[in-house]
Amino acid sequence: MSPSRWPLAVRAATSTAVPVVIGSAVGNVGAGLIATLGAFTARFGGDRPYLNRGIQLATVSVALASAVTMGSWSARVEWLGIAVVSVVAVAAVWLCNALAVGPPGAYVFALACAAGVGVSASGLAPWQLGLLVLGGGAVAWLIQMSGALRGRRRPERVAVSAAGTAVAEYVDAVGSAREVVARHRAATALHAAWNILITFQPTTDDTLQGLRAATHALHVLFADAMSAVAVGDGPPTGTADTARRIAELTVDPATVSARDTARVPLGRASTGTLLRRALRPGSHVRHVMVRVAIAAPLAGATAVLLGIGHAYWAIAAAVLILHQGADRSRTLRRGADRLVGTWVGLILAAGILWLHPQGWWLAVILAVLQLTIEMLVVRHYGLASVFITAAALTIATGSHRVDVVDLLLARGSDTLIGCAVGVAVFLVVSRFQEADRLVDSVAAVVDAVGATMPHLADDTGTLAARTARRDLQLAVIDLRDALDASTAGSDEPMRPAAVAAEQLAYRTVAACWESDVHLAGPPVGRDDALAFAGRLHDLAAALRTRATAPAVEGAPEFMAADVGALTAALRR
Repeated sequence: MSPSRWPLAVRAATSTAVPVVIGSAVGNVGAGLIATLGAFTARFGGDRPYLNRGIQLATVSVALASAVTMGSWSARVEWLGIAVVSVVAVAAVWLCNALAVGPPGAYVFALACAAGVGVSASGLAPWQLGLLVLGGGAVAWLIQMSGALRGRRRPERVAVSAAGTAVAEYVDAVGSAREVVARHRAATALHAAWNILITFQPTTDDTLQGLRAATHALHVLFADAMSAVAVGDGPPTGTADTARRIAELTVDPATVSARDTARVPLGRASTGTLLRRALRPGSHVRHVMVRVAIAAPLAGATAVLLGIGHAYWAIAAAVLILHQGADRSRTLRRGADRLVGTWVGLILAAGILWLHPQGWWLAVILAVLQLTIEMLVVRHYGLASVFITAAALTIATGSHRVDVVDLLLARGSDTLIGCAVGVAVFLVVSRFQEADRLVDSVAAVVDAVGATMPHLADDTGTLAARTARRDLQLAVIDLRDALDASTAGSDEPMRPAAVAAEQLAYRTVAACWESDVHLAGPPVGRDDALAFAGRLHDLAAALRTRATAPAVEGAPEFMAADVGALTAALRR
């Protein structure tokens, strides 16, 4: 277990315990347990800068309260409840995945809506339930934001440190079997750090400017290392150590490259653009939405037709399997972990329900369960599922006695149905969706390289040039995700072409940085760049329509080998 998860785990546990303590103190433990649904707020935004985190957590808290309210309102008609929970799940997948909200993601909102159906039996009006959840969210907001007292810029420092470590590990891995994976991790960490330093920053100060300078220098080191690898020289000795020391802020970033603070920093695309991109045909987010849109109502309907009284929990289990958009092996593993973990967790839950703790004891038990979940969930999800099940059942029934055997049988059955439906839908639907994912990802990278070429012949420092470079970087990160998800089958012939396209993309990114930072001069003439860009766009169009790939001639010298490898792989 990583020590860095302790602060998040303690905050999540405290956020769960406080509403129960307050509810017990006023003589209404049931209301306190309902309010703990708002404690899910504390599980978001752990890596965000504090000002941005405050906005995100407030939004999450309102969304959770709204989901519970909608679930409670729809509970009067069983099929309406299934429809509402399913719609909330699909919408949450769209918003959370498109905007990279981060873990625990869309599942929590589907779970909150499903819980709203369950807690409707409390006799409270839907708006009253929503207010209780909003109160729990307010408690979680205060606790999660309390970390600012330790250091307002601590999340930014952590992000820069992670980026520096990733760049150093890439440099150390050059020439080894770990090189490609390490390069992807470095690119992802640098992109994440830049988002934290630019996109998620409503204000700026000298400390932030220093961290931006450090991250800029790390980008330059990363690009220089890739350029050195491309020509066969390899990174200079001491590059990895320099990356680590810059990330630790013990070396002036200007010794590598001075950042132009007058230049308007470029963050990620706008929220509207990201949401529209997620809905485009071929988008992976759209694929995940389709899977959830099929699995959620199917799981609920199956539970109803089999006479199980908690159809909404089957929906939640199906959404859990699918919402992250993982590949086949991870989806199957997640399904197995959830199923086995739930059944084992029912034994622990039976003991807690038999004891029927109240007051402080109930708060302590829930806090311990939540703490354990947060410490285990990243590395040992199957084991964490044991405690997730126990916590969920304790929250749902902690205020009153229940028939333990009947409850556990129902919970085990709806989890089995939800997991089975989720896995089945993935296996059937993804067979058609994933067949073209790698081809489309290669086409997107080739298109992005083509969009970048005219800027390489002109000025790579303009806003348009940096936007093209950013989009190319994102396209190659998506390509690596598609490569990791591909398995033997229809994708297999495309893997060599995908690897070649990835290499071409990183070579182009490195050339942009070299021209921008080192003022090396345009590596290609304007007319040649425009002609070559047109050929790349034609190649991308041919890939998307599954037509014969046209010849790509006239590649600049610095990328000729990579273009040759790509076209040769496509011919094979």
